[in-house]
Amino acid sequence: MIKESINFKEAGKFEETRFEKIHNVIFDSSQEASILVAQEIANIIQRKEELNEPCVLGLATGSSPIKVYEELVRLHKEEGLSFANVVTFNLDEYYPMDKNNIQSYWHFMHEHLFDHVNILPQNINIPDGNVSSEDLQQYCIDYEMKIKDYGGLDFQLLGIGRTGHIGFNEPGSHVNSGTRSITLDHLTRVDAASSFLGIDNVPRKAITMGIGTVKHAKRIVLLGWGISKAEIIKKTIEGEISSRVPATYLQQHNNTTFVLDTEASSELTRVKTPWLVKSVIWTEELKLKAVAWLSELTQKPFLKLTDKDYNDNGMSSVLTEEGTAYHLNIKMFNKMQQTITGWPGGKPNADDTYRPERATPERKRIIIFSPHPDDDVISMGGTFDRLVEQGHDVHIAYQTSGNIAVSNEEALKFAEISKALNTNSVESENIINFLKNKKSNDIDSLEVRKLKGLIRRSESLAATRYLGLPDSNVNFLDLPFYETGTVKKNNLGEADIKIMCDIIERIKPHQIYAAGDLADPHGTHKVCLDSLFEALKRLKHNSYMDDCWVWLYRGAWHEWESYQIEMAVPMSPDQVLKKRHAIFYHQSQKDGVMFQGDDSREFWVRVEDRNRLTAEKYHALGLADYSAIEAFKRYYF
Repeated sequence: MIKESINFKEAGKFEETRFEKIHNVIFDSSQEASILVAQEIANIIQRKEELNEPCVLGLATGSSPIKVYEELVRLHKEEGLSFANVVTFNLDEYYPMDKNNIQSYWHFMHEHLFDHVNILPQNINIPDGNVSSEDLQQYCIDYEMKIKDYGGLDFQLLGIGRTGHIGFNEPGSHVNSGTRSITLDHLTRVDAASSFLGIDNVPRKAITMGIGTVKHAKRIVLLGWGISKAEIIKKTIEGEISSRVPATYLQQHNNTTFVLDTEASSELTRVKTPWLVKSVIWTEELKLKAVAWLSELTQKPFLKLTDKDYNDNGMSSVLTEEGTAYHLNIKMFNKMQQTITGWPGGKPNADDTYRPERATPERKRIIIFSPHPDDDVISMGGTFDRLVEQGHDVHIAYQTSGNIAVSNEEALKFAEISKALNTNSVESENIINFLKNKKSNDIDSLEVRKLKGLIRRSESLAATRYLGLPDSNVNFLDLPFYETGTVKKNNLGEADIKIMCDIIERIKPHQIYAAGDLADPHGTHKVCLDSLFEALKRLKHNSYMDDCWVWLYRGAWHEWESYQIEMAVPMSPDQVLKKRHAIFYHQSQKDGVMFQGDDSREFWVRVEDRNRLTAEKYHALGLADYSAIEAFKRYYF
């Protein structure tokens, strides 16, 4: 079990965990963590099998447990793990929801686990989204009683929503609540919108196990992946028990472990400000992080921080090492100052000792990898523009077609134009008929996906032409993992990695820019970044890679923290406007974008706000006052 196999220190009992009320373990990656969780589940199954007893598992859905289920399937197929004695109870299901709908949790569980192992069909229990409203209350009581008849859950696997819900126990849920119907929080529906191709299609109700049901499980493991979960993870682990954050009820369970990746743990006190809970080794990176934190806390620029500020806020130990606040302030100020450059490709004939990029070669070969056909201009449009203007050999590589993000209405508009221009076009006629008769559960035909991909291509070319890039330098990779026609993508495969290796080998870049926005560890950005990392791993022994630097940008939702930024590219008001116009060329993503998230602002608005706020943060630290800044962090391979 995780609790036994990892250096276990009970939450709240030791100095570094004194703010924490739930045991948690942090991993570098969700992949590594998922394998360990799957192994714990396998151990429980095998132990119960030896006792000739059923193993009763409570299972979760969503993106968080996918890798756990993949590993369980592998253990079954390759190592003989039997599920013959396993009885499962799923946490929840949308209501109403037909089990054959691809958005149903019945479909999810069979797709990811049940269809691939030897579990008995009669041992699978998933709330029925088709039960009549008249029978719903009794159905929930019966579901609850069936769990109790098996003696309760031996193991409960959980994810966590941004509202703090576990299962679909939304804010306001009672600690003793049982299986019941519930109205979904708006934020929960927003987070599910991408799977349903828009929030309007997300059900407003669900059936869920209750908090009381979950708490009676003998063992609970909660998975938390990605930066978007960091805030709610901190509230759950360090906050007071409250119905406003239902997951905090798990503080009352004596055998619960939160399994986190580094991004999800980033707001925990021992991670964000470790100097407040234990003695630390003051590396240069940690000093910058601490001084930036202190500057923000006291609302003072670096150069105005005093010895008293450091002593009053738990940072006296860093002064013992540095001598005085004055010397440390100057040192950290210079470190931040040196991240700023108007020459992202390096400034020719300049001393580059304290610049983020090399001066040579003056004209660099550059690849900008863009997961979707608009991430380049959204996330680094100003830098893209600078690199082209400053004479570098820039190549853009759109990793996926982005076809799923084009609405049916947008595709129909183009199909009708095509039909009007060519009245004999059978393909256009087929597309029009398909789109007009398409049901919510239908997967786009190949013809429709091709059209939607062409729409994204034409928009990309319009934007890159506007920024002065020749068409010959625009590459559409169409990585195969993406081309499923559904929100769920395939795993990264050899064909994807070969495509990535091929373009790097052909261009032999001095610089690579890539999306490092990992808010969703199972999303397209993460898979695209993994494809790059694997390609770099395979190619790094080639001599041309010795002179290749990789810079990571972030998307429209999150930005690097100020202490993480290693290259900051400022933009003038005119450059901000030019970036906005480049984004506008992606018209299919401008109005009523399908994957809006919980932010109702259009992409160009939110990214301008993000770039402005980054500039304001720099200014608040005492640095120059710019209109906007795009930020990058270097990746070392």
